[in-house]
Formats: sequence, C-alpha cells, structure tokens
Amino acid sequence: MTADGSGAQMPRSGYQTDTVARDVQTAPDGTPARIAGRLVLWRRMGGLVFGHIQDRSGRVQISLAKNDLGEETFKAWHSSAKVGDFVGVTGTVYTTRRGERTVGASDFTVLNKAVRALPDKWHGIADVETRYRRRYLDLLANPESRERFQARSRVISRIRRFLDEADFLEIETPILTEAASGAAARPFVTRHNALGEDFYLRISPETYLKRVVAGSFDRVYEIGRNFRNEGIDPSHLQEFTMLEWYAAYWDYRDNMSFVRELVLAVLDDVFGTRCVTYEGVKLDFGADWPVVDYREAVAQRTGVDLRVVRDFETLKEKCAQLGLDVTKAASYAGLVDLLYKKTVRPELIQPCFLVGHPVELVPLARRNDDDPTRLDMFQVVVNGWEIVKAYSELVDPVDQRVRLEEQADLRAAGDDETMMLEEDFIEAMEYGMPPMSGLGLGIDRFVALLTDAPTLRDVVLFPSMRGAKGPEADSRAASTDEGEGEGTRPEAAGVPDI
Repeated sequence: MTADGSGAQMPRSGYQTDTVARDVQTAPDGTPARIAGRLVLWRRMGGLVFGHIQDRSGRVQISLAKNDLGEETFKAWHSSAKVGDFVGVTGTVYTTRRGERTVGASDFTVLNKAVRALPDKWHGIADVETRYRRRYLDLLANPESRERFQARSRVISRIRRFLDEADFLEIETPILTEAASGAAARPFVTRHNALGEDFYLRISPETYLKRVVAGSFDRVYEIGRNFRNEGIDPSHLQEFTMLEWYAAYWDYRDNMSFVRELVLAVLDDVFGTRCVTYEGVKLDFGADWPVVDYREAVAQRTGVDLRVVRDFETLKEKCAQLGLDVTKAASYAGLVDLLYKKTVRPELIQPCFLVGHPVELVPLARRNDDDPTRLDMFQVVVNGWEIVKAYSELVDPVDQRVRLEEQADLRAAGDDETMMLEEDFIEAMEYGMPPMSGLGLGIDRFVALLTDAPTLRDVVLFPSMRGAKGPEADSRAASTDEGEGEGTRPEAAGVPDI
C-alpha cells in the first residue's frame, strides 16, 4: 500500500512518541506533544478539523487549523486521513473554548490506512457474535470491554505479586501430557508425530506441581491454560485460565485463611472496594465468609443424609424421587455432585467456605483423621459459582494407588471423565512427598464476578466459537450450549466441575 499524497511508503515503519492520550489531559497548555493512535473521529468545521485518536491509555482530541498550516497543507492533511486510519501527530497542547484538552497539529502523518470501514459504534458492536469473533473491534468501540480486560490484567498481576511476596515460585508444567490427570474431565487428544504417540491437552497441572514440591521447591504456583473437552454455558469454557499453588507443610485450613487474604488484596488494590455487584446482586467479600458443611447442607435441602446413604443404587433412587435426571450418572460420586449442584449450590450467593466433602469426590485429597468418610477440603462458592477448590493433599502412595485404580475401573466401565492412572506420579510419591495443601482458582470466573461480566466469554479475549471461518459465520448464534467445561480443579469422579 502506498501513498497518502506525500509519496511516502505505507505502512510506515514506525513513529516515535513521547506522550499518550491520558497525559494530555493533565499537561499544561503549551506543552509539546508527539502522539500516535487510531483515528476514531474526523470532522471539518470551516477552517478547522477536529479528530479523536485512541491509544492504549484512552482518547484525546487533535486539531488542524488552516490559519496555522496554510490552505494547501490543511487540505492535503484533511483529505489524507479517514476514520479507522492510524496517524501520528506532533504539536502543542491547548484547551479549546469548550474546555477540551487538544493537541494542535504542526505535523500530521498517516501511518497506515484502514481498507475496511469501521462498524457503526452504536449498532455494529452491540452484536454479541461480532464482539466475540472480532474482539479488536469490540475493544475499539466499547470502553466497558477495554476496562474489563485491563482489570483482568491487573488482577493477575496482583495475584502474582501476592504469591511472590509469600515466597512462592512461579513455574511452568507441560501442556501436552501422557495421561489426563489431576481432574475428572474429558480431555482433548492430539497426535505427537515426532514421538508417534497420542498426547492429551492437560486438564490440570496438579500432579506435575506436586512432583516439583517433592523435588524440594516447597511453594510453587502456575497460572496457565487448561483444556476440557466438554460443553459450554455462561460459567464454563473448554479452554480456560487456572491458578494453582501448592505449599509444603500447610493443610487446608492454612489455605482457607491465605486465599481470603489474596482475594481481599485483589479487591482492595485493583477495585478499591470489597463489595461488588454482579447482575444486580451485591456481593460482600469483606464480611465474614461462613463455613457450610457439604453433607449437612445437602441433608437440610433434600432430606438425604450422605453419611448414611453410601451406595450408588440407593442414592440414585433418592435422587430420582427428588425429580433429578439420573440417566447420565455413572458413579456414586456423580450422583452426589448432581444432588449438591441442583439443590445446594444455587443458594450459596454470598462468599462462603464449603467443607466436609464426601471422600468419594476427590481421589487426590487427604481423608480427615477423625472421619475418614470426609475430606480435608474446602471450596469457595460465590453467586452459585465455585471459584476455588483446595485441600490437604493425599501423599500416601498406597492409598493413592487404590483410589486411582478405582478411577481406572470406572473408566473401563464407560465413565470417560475419570482420572487416568499415572505410574510416574505414584513413583514420585513413593520417593516421598511432604505434607502439603494445594489450591486452584479459576481466573476467568473470578474476573467475571468482579467485573459483572454475564458470561466467561466476556472476560476471554478470543473465546472459541462454532464455525469461525470468516464473515459469513457471523450469522451463526453465539450459543451457550448446555453442559459444563470450565471449573476449578474438578477432581470429583465423573463430574466436570470444581
């Protein structure tokens, strides 16, 4: 592409700036400024042209004045640009009669031309499909989207700083794994051509992080993508961002206090408040987080005492009597999870700790010393969403093998959401692992709650979409298929949630 009338080559190779839009708002009149961005407004008013350019910090007004530039230059610069183009402006800051901070141009350069017209900002980007498929247009036209993704970045930065200050070490573990482990979920399968073997996109980094703790890194964490080949709904995606950490010599109670401190630090430093509103409901993170016993809550809501009902057939009959669809339940754990999610979880609106989970739910968690039918485990539930799961880790290789072999038996019987047996992981445990507690936090859900995003797709820049082949795909709905895919450490046997 060439030419803006000057004979210069386009796109230009670069443009050195010394100012961003935000700085113009506070700079004294007469301050020199060299700024660049996308032209989002461009209008002529007699011998003046006013425009708005947008950069990473926001928008600022620029102007061309015929009296200052001369008629020939004024016309050439005005006609060389249109809305959507990228431009560079050198000039001086001043304040218009209406009080708007403006950069009066003494030099104006078109850096690159837009060959497609931008959609009408009041109509084109209101379309949900366009916002998801062409996020760059959404970010350009919708300040709310820009603010939400800026908030997401600040949340993750604050989490990292909190953990770094607590002497945690950030590490990376494999995305391609030989076994789908660390959670109960259906994996994505891919072929490793060089090795001639099938691999799985990880569903959780848990077993690798524990291996690192066994290697003497006492406190580790990872923020990364997990993949679960399951359905979509407003609180689930198949590709999602997870935070997991592990601390040697902690138990689950240490993590209860630590994660609350982290959440409050994020709210204080990023949002300046401990109360947020989600879809009209005020969520108060600054109040005490009550402790809710899993089995007691289920008994109160349904009359089913899970301490007594411990077999699959009896529980299946009771769930059916409650009107629940039990046709897809393949295990006792699956029925327990179904019962809880349909009857208890929707009622947990304000932040709370859910404790006392039945032992069948999580094969990687430690049994309670006083009651071996329950786990040393908790979840943080807010607005009916499970945003955190944590527990004292099982580090006994004998017990671990028994539980994973039970998972393997369920998989052989047709339950493809159970964990796979990892001999390497058990071998690492046989060399010795310290007592530890681990925690998983779903970044996407956390950010969605804090920014009042109606679905997780609104906090993921480029969510997966059906048939994303080109412009013609826009006519297809941005569906919310029934099912569940994204969660926080869903190790519950046969249930793809946290």
